[in-house]
Amino acid sequence: MILIQSVKMALKSILSNKLRSFLTMLGIIIGVFALVVLVSLVSGATSSITDTINDIGADQITVYYYDEHPLKMEDLENIAAFDSVTGTAPFLEASLTARTDKSTKRISIVGTTPDYVGIQSVKLVHGRFLMQPDIENNSRVCVINYNGAIEFFGRHNAVGETLKIDGINYTVIGVLDKTTLAEAMFSTSMTYSNFMVYVPFTTAARMNSSSTSVSSGISQFFIGAYPEDMGRAESDVRDYLVRLTRDPEANNFFIFNQSSISEAMDQITGVLSLLLGGIAGISLLVGGIGIMNIMLVSVTERTKEIGIRKAIGAGGGAIMLQFLIEAITLSIFGCGFGIGLSWLGMQVVNIIGNVHFGITPSVVMISVAFSSGVGVLFGLYPARKAAKMKPIDALRFN
Repeated sequence: MILIQSVKMALKSILSNKLRSFLTMLGIIIGVFALVVLVSLVSGATSSITDTINDIGADQITVYYYDEHPLKMEDLENIAAFDSVTGTAPFLEASLTARTDKSTKRISIVGTTPDYVGIQSVKLVHGRFLMQPDIENNSRVCVINYNGAIEFFGRHNAVGETLKIDGINYTVIGVLDKTTLAEAMFSTSMTYSNFMVYVPFTTAARMNSSSTSVSSGISQFFIGAYPEDMGRAESDVRDYLVRLTRDPEANNFFIFNQSSISEAMDQITGVLSLLLGGIAGISLLVGGIGIMNIMLVSVTERTKEIGIRKAIGAGGGAIMLQFLIEAITLSIFGCGFGIGLSWLGMQVVNIIGNVHFGITPSVVMISVAFSSGVGVLFGLYPARKAAKMKPIDALRFN
């Protein structure tokens, strides 16, 4: 009953001074807005980057081999036999000219094997990817990316069409989905273009370009592994390559574990979230100081009211509870306005940036808890000051 009465009195006091109450809450509103928006933006950006990494393939390892004697397919088969490895795929590249009746463009040729589609999480919108018979028969077939299909054939379903590459006809057997990422980040000869064409590894090994020569040796390949086996797979591959070169100090290969990107991003965004959250937390503390200042003014203004209440029997605990609830109410109201403003801010960001970021629920809960804590922390001193007043002194106050 006392609690309900204290809440009613707190609301009455806040509503009787609307402008002052709003200005008091402004620090909390700004602090909550900054906390929710900044942390939600970091969380949304992290999620977007993580999705991109997963599209590339977070459970893969890329190996660059610099030895004068490149690896052979037998070496990749030996690596694929490890328990920690789910598959291997060579990556041979070249820059060649492709022609159709509609267009002539420079393209990036990638020679690989069927395991590539699983390791790189390749998605097809039409047709199929390379198969083992294509590799064994040196077939003149190709899979093109979505942009290439539109450019060379004027439509995305180009399965069955003929693409002339360096003067030789290749049959299109598949078209990649337009969301599939190309391998610009993996390119070692800077031959990447917007038009990617995938051909059997054995076919690519016989191609020559004026800018890039492709041989049957393998200097770059991908390894697939289960997420929990990434470390073991990397270790197994490293041991194999060291044994192959018979010179541990040769430093003739580089292994890039894709999962390290996710781990690095988690660390970076975690630190960034703490940093931005800390800055926003300072804003909340400043808002709390504003609440304390106004509550001290309120205690001074209502000194006679406190004296009358004490004179008719109100205890120090009841007086303290009233002012403490008033401080907490100011803080909670400010938090509510701040969350509402944050939601509007995120909608503006989504519209302007053409993204789909949302408010992180955990940040909202933290904001409410932190705001309540600020209300208690900075409302405690004014409440105790009011509770300790002597009735006779309070009644004499002018």
